[in-house]
Amino acid sequence: MDPTILALIIIILALMFDFLNGMNDAANSIATIVSTRVLTPRLAVVWAAFFNFAAAFIFGVGVAKTIGKGVVSPEILSLWYILAVLLGAIVWTYTCTMMGLPISASHALVGGIIGAGLVKGGIKVLIIKSIIKIAAFIFLSPLIGFLLGITFSVATAWTFRRWSPWRVDNLFRAGQLISSAMFSLGHGSNDAQKTMGIIVMVLVASGWQTGFHVPLWVIISCYLAIALGTLIGGWRVIKTLGMRVTKLVPVGGFCAETAAAASIIGSSIGGIPVSTTHTITGGIIGVGSIRRLSAVKWGIAGNIVIAWVLTLPGSALISSLAYLFLKSFEAT
Repeated sequence: MDPTILALIIIILALMFDFLNGMNDAANSIATIVSTRVLTPRLAVVWAAFFNFAAAFIFGVGVAKTIGKGVVSPEILSLWYILAVLLGAIVWTYTCTMMGLPISASHALVGGIIGAGLVKGGIKVLIIKSIIKIAAFIFLSPLIGFLLGITFSVATAWTFRRWSPWRVDNLFRAGQLISSAMFSLGHGSNDAQKTMGIIVMVLVASGWQTGFHVPLWVIISCYLAIALGTLIGGWRVIKTLGMRVTKLVPVGGFCAETAAAASIIGSSIGGIPVSTTHTITGGIIGVGSIRRLSAVKWGIAGNIVIAWVLTLPGSALISSLAYLFLKSFEAT
C-alpha cells in the first residue's frame, strides 16, 4: 500500500479512536449532572462537549509528548506498528462501550502501544519507568478521586451545616454547572492529547515531520473529535456510572466533579496520562460512602474495577495479535 494513503487511513482511525474515547467518557463528564437532574441528558452532553473542545485553547501538550515518545523507543515506530496499536485500542474501547462498562481509553491506548511494541522489538524497546508511572495511576486515580470526594463532602457539609436542605440544593444545582464544566475541561485536556501523540507518531514515521511537535491542525482535530464523541454519548455507560453506582444529590455531584477535576487538571499540567473514568468513579464512590457504605452498589463497582484491570492486558493482546498479522505487510 502507498505509504501516504496508509498514513491518512491511520490518522482517520486515530480520530475514530478519539471519537470513541469521547463516547465512552461522556459518562465521566455528565453522569453526576444527569443523575442529580440538574440538566437533561441531551443538554448535559452539549455542555460537556463544549468544554471538552474549549480545553484546546487553555492547556499545553505535555500528555501528548508522554504518549508519543514516553512508552516505547521512537526507533521502532512504523505505520503498520501504529495501525496495530490503534486496532487494539479501538476494539477494546468499542467492546466495553457497547457493554456499558466505563473503562480507561487512555490505558487501552497504552496497552496497544505495549502489546505491539513487545512483538516488534521485545521488552527492550519499552520505557519501563514511564509505563510503571502510567500503570500506577490505575490505582492512584480512583484513590485520589475517592479521598478528594470524601474531603470535599466533609468540608461542604460543615460549611453549610446551618443551611436548610432547600437552600443547599438550589446553590449546588448552580454549582454543578461550574464543577461539570471544570471536569469537562480537564477531560478534554488529558484525553484528546493522547490521540495527538498517536498522530504525531504517524507524522514522524511517515517522514512528514522530524522531531516531536504537535501541529495546530492536529490539536484542533483531536479536540473536535473527542467533543463530537461526547456529544453523541455512550448512553449505556452513562447509565452505569451515573445511575447504578450510587444515588447522588446536587451537593454530592458537585463534590465528586470538583474532586475529579482537581486531580485531572493537575495530572494534565504534569504531563501524566490518567484515566478520567477512574478518577470520577472514585469521586462518586467517595461521596456515596460518606452517607453510608451501603449507599454504594459495590457489586457494580467491582465489575467496573475488573474492566479497569483487564484493559491494559486486553488491549495489549489485541494489538500484539494485530501486529503479528500486519508485520508481513510491513516487510513487503
